[in-house]
Amino acid sequence: MKAVKSRIIRSLPLEAYVIACDNSGAKVLKIIAVKGHKTVKGRNPAAGIGDFVMCAVKKGKPEMRKTVVPAVVVRQKKEYRRADGIRIKFEDNAVVVLKDDKGNPKGTIYKGPIAKEAAERWPAVSKVASMIV
Repeated sequence: MKAVKSRIIRSLPLEAYVIACDNSGAKVLKIIAVKGHKTVKGRNPAAGIGDFVMCAVKKGKPEMRKTVVPAVVVRQKKEYRRADGIRIKFEDNAVVVLKDDKGNPKGTIYKGPIAKEAAERWPAVSKVASMIV
């Protein structure tokens, strides 16, 4: 996994509900774990753009519901700063559902834009994306 150049503010704590912006069959997911998150003892982990998270499917197709799936955060409402000084924020919090831990996406179409930081870190996700901001 490649390092992110921007100063990403981690604004999605555990138990946060996010939407799936792909056609994998999941609609609403709940973040239950943030993989690779280092923090102090007792603090709840939080996720930001480009982070690998484990999610429980809350709404979606019947075969997808009540399953735990890996995902990557591609949009967040909270603004963050890029290295060139620009501040970026999106309208919603969104994730892309993955098939495996390698980063291969389950869906074939993404609705809405994908953050440049997530696309750089996850090349398989960026191949499917039509709009990268």
